[in-house]
Amino acid sequence: MTVDTVTLAMTGASGAPYGLRLLECLVAAGRRIYFLASKPAQLVIATETDFKLPARPDAMAHFLTERFGASPDQIVAYGPEQWSAPIASGSGAARAMVVCPCSSGTLSSIAHGASKSLLERAADVMLKERRTLILVHRETPLSLIHVENMRLLLRAGATLLPANPGFYHRPQTVDELVDFVVARVLDQLGLEQALVPRWGADAQPPDQGD
Repeated sequence: MTVDTVTLAMTGASGAPYGLRLLECLVAAGRRIYFLASKPAQLVIATETDFKLPARPDAMAHFLTERFGASPDQIVAYGPEQWSAPIASGSGAARAMVVCPCSSGTLSSIAHGASKSLLERAADVMLKERRTLILVHRETPLSLIHVENMRLLLRAGATLLPANPGFYHRPQTVDELVDFVVARVLDQLGLEQALVPRWGADAQPPDQGD
């Protein structure tokens, strides 16, 4: 299923480059993005990248729009307690939501339906409406608590897509490792991607002989 509007949420887990690269790809694909960044996410983004996101949602959206060359109103940012946002209700939510990166704390809150912030409520809406929810978890090792939370989420209909890059395409840079994970997310969203060649795409047909 291809989606026109995607909610993209970033949490305080390490892996900010994954979320920002995904945002860039969604903009390039012409999708509208509802964007959420928790306060810990803003700290991690400033630590791991050269981005310094403004705190106010409108300023944040303006910054990202200019940085990624998005169309006016293509990126709409919301604050953690902006309960009037469309993503807080099934009647206004996007068809798909990605939490990238997803911390273990956010994973737990979503698994147990806490809905203490707009991010958690938006994810809860996706589950209750049986819509696409993709969680790009980024932590290791895992405890039994993490695994049990993942089990609950899988049974509820979420897609768990840990940030585990592959190496069969022989990446030469960190950006190529990031693109591997982002490509898998785009696949789950039903969006075309040329970030990473698909397995077997470069394989030569067997010699049939005489």
